Formats: sequence, C-alpha cells, structure tokens
Amino acid sequence: MEIRFHIADSSKVEGIVKLCNKCFDEETSVEKALEVFNQTKKDKNQIYLIGECNGEIIAHTRITIIETIFSGMENYAIINHVCVDPEYRKHHVATEMLKIIKKICLERRCISIKLWSKNFRVPAHTCYKRFGFQPIDATFFELELGGNHENN
Repeated sequence: MEIRFHIADSSKVEGIVKLCNKCFDEETSVEKALEVFNQTKKDKNQIYLIGECNGEIIAHTRITIIETIFSGMENYAIINHVCVDPEYRKHHVATEMLKIIKKICLERRCISIKLWSKNFRVPAHTCYKRFGFQPIDATFFELELGGNHENN
C-alpha cells in the first residue's frame, strides 16, 4: 500500500470534506469548506496535509503555525481534524502523517505541537501517546458565540 502525503490544493477540498464527514460524523458542506480554504490558502501558516492512496484521500490534518513575539514561547503548531479513513487504520498511516507534521513543524522552527481530541477518541489518543504526545494538565475552555454571525 503506497500512500503519498502532500499539501492539499483546492482541488482536494471535496475529498477532505468527504473523509472528515465520514470520520467525525460531520455534515460539512463542500461549498463552506471551499470558502474557508480559499480564504486561508495564501496564509503560509495554514497547512492542509493529506495522504492519498490510489487517488483517494485517506488521511488529513490541518496544521496551524502560531508565530509569537515572546521569548521562551517561540513558534508552536496546533493540529486539528487528524483523521484516517477507518479502512486504513491499523496500517500506521497516522504515525506516518505525524512524522511529516513533525518535520514541517521543525522546519518552521516550532518548539511544540499541540492538538486537542475529544475524550471518546481513545484509539487516537493511544496513537498520539505512542508518538510521544503527552496529555497536559490544562482545561480546554470554549465560549460559544452562536452560529449566525451576521446578527451578532
């Protein structure tokens, strides 16, 4: 099984949405995803990494590089929507993708990679821990702002 990892362009957004909707039981529309992708595609700090096998997207993550001005904090990365098609799990696809993420982040002089993962994703947590990620003593806070931003 040969998997080719590379940075996605807009022609891959439909496949990314299909995969993430499948993996995360989401209902993201291709139109909405394309809109966001096109708004961020020129931002060097927004990287959509995909893995393809036989022309099908089977793995995806978004890497966001956070450049800081503070000494001791330096650049760091946040990855989200780390997903592998269920049919390709147990083939070390996620581990290979994490290696590429790490390489990209080192090239961008990041001092750490952060991710968040929902509590029920226990198999994913096992993969992250095997790769060297450590759970940190922190609380993830969220402030809901509502879905209709035009009326706020």
